[in-house]
Amino acid sequence: MIVAAADGSSLSNPGPAGWAWYISDDAWAAGGWQLGTNNMGELMAVLDLLRSTAHVNEPLRILCDSQYVINSLTKWLPGWKRKGWKKGDGKPVLNVDLMKELDAALQGRQVEFEWVKGHAGHAMNEAADERARAAATAYRDGNAVDAGPGFPDSARPAGRTDFVVGQSDPEPDLFSTMDPEEAPQPIAGSAPPRMKARLVTLVRAAVEDPPSCRRHPEFVAHKADGAESLDLPWRRGASVEFVAVDGLGAGAGLVRAIIGTTLVSMLWLDLPAGWSLRFAQATPQHA
Repeated sequence: MIVAAADGSSLSNPGPAGWAWYISDDAWAAGGWQLGTNNMGELMAVLDLLRSTAHVNEPLRILCDSQYVINSLTKWLPGWKRKGWKKGDGKPVLNVDLMKELDAALQGRQVEFEWVKGHAGHAMNEAADERARAAATAYRDGNAVDAGPGFPDSARPAGRTDFVVGQSDPEPDLFSTMDPEEAPQPIAGSAPPRMKARLVTLVRAAVEDPPSCRRHPEFVAHKADGAESLDLPWRRGASVEFVAVDGLGAGAGLVRAIIGTTLVSMLWLDLPAGWSLRFAQATPQHA
């Protein structure tokens, strides 16, 4: 039997976030993204562990300090699926994109979960927590993440940065079809050209027609005063100046743009239904 600890960390919840699973000093992995929650980190740690050990025909015991993760995957998930990924109160399941990926990864596997108390000196849990927090800190500070050696002979390469919460059909490189005189000026950021083109197009469309913006079931925006809102932090037809578009793996992108007179940071996730806005934060640039 493979025994592994899985843990997640978010520095501001939501904020720079990390995940990690740990078996031994020779078998562990970590990753993260610029903006996420503790629960997203906990779930992603389990998902990557399942994917990394998919080639091994052995039972898997996952040590986890999150009752939310354990209950979600061992008690609540079947009911959510029957209800069309809705909770008992009819509201969308939280982190539904990751839940669907986990549901698929669990099929045919012998997996058991064991709750361990966090920050209580459990050696494997502490090792996973340390690596998850290190990944979150690296994203906060703009440093490279130590992704770990991974699992032996896994098809999941070490050093990856894939926060994959959903894979849709490949998007066309929209910029390549434009007349050179109409193409936008180069935009800073680490996102691949195809992702950058898609997100720029989506943001422009959302500003031009806010109701057309596809929002994640858990979408939330933070206003300038820190208050949460379900409204988009801009007005229809405002001017848009892109600051940077950064890739956070194959399934997530962070867009920073000055919309009107407000700097808006947006986390977009690539879900099966298409790119969806998960989070937005507004910071006024002028008094």
